[in-house]
Amino acid sequence: MSGPFKTDNPVDAETYALITQFYARQMQLLDERAAEEWADGFTEDGVFAQNVKPEPWTGRAVIAERMRAGMDRLAGRDVQRRHWFGMVAAERQDTDTVLTRYYAMVFETPRGGRATTYLSTVGEDVLVLQDGQWRVKHRLITHDGT
Repeated sequence: MSGPFKTDNPVDAETYALITQFYARQMQLLDERAAEEWADGFTEDGVFAQNVKPEPWTGRAVIAERMRAGMDRLAGRDVQRRHWFGMVAAERQDTDTVLTRYYAMVFETPRGGRATTYLSTVGEDVLVLQDGQWRVKHRLITHDGT
């Protein structure tokens, strides 16, 4: 999806609200270090890719396992991270598939310290509707400055 994002077929207001609520819940789970619950927001065969990693994580179980390992490493540093998604653009592909593009910032605050910007990124998702819930089929996170 990289490159200019078109919204020739934008989603309706209700779908947009549901998608932004999905993102809010998923990011709050991440900030609470609930790796397995966060990974449940991916399809069973979902993909989590970052331009700074050599290989994407493929499959919900692998995504959960790798995110849990990262969260466990972070816990040893005694910092709190907060993820913020904004500027969400959403393009309907078909009844059950939506493409999104958004900016994502990650803030990090050490105990007793000041918040700093840890990451600035652009995210691109393929979302699919499964059993009445939005899930990520494919996520690409592109880190700014790389």
